[in-house]
Amino acid sequence: MGVVLDASCSLALALDEEVPAEIVRLFERITDEGATVPSIWRYEVANVLLLPVRRQRIDVESFQAGLADLERLPVAVDGSSSDRAWDEGASIARRHGLTVYDAAYLELAIRLALPLATLDRKLAQAARAEGVEVIGG
Repeated sequence: MGVVLDASCSLALALDEEVPAEIVRLFERITDEGATVPSIWRYEVANVLLLPVRRQRIDVESFQAGLADLERLPVAVDGSSSDRAWDEGASIARRHGLTVYDAAYLELAIRLALPLATLDRKLAQAARAEGVEVIGG
């Protein structure tokens, strides 16, 4: 059984030089079982990873290396996530005070009946309220 991988966990791997043991175990699990992400995942991860480049905290090579690390993972992009943004996604966002971006991960976890891997406390709290298993948060 795989997981729904959110951007916060993805960035922990791409940005951290010393990755916490819990995140290492998560990525070992993803390597073995795979992960699923909503269609916004690549845009969100690339955007957040680009911020430290702009602030000159990491160089372009580190940016590219972080993306390459994530590209090697067996991650399936759910093509129907954006079709649900205005109904299920917005409903989940309203119900839990989330952004619609974060709600996309929770909607996917609910729909696929998969655990949600997140380091975002608010998203983790919303997932637990919806009866979704949380990894990391």
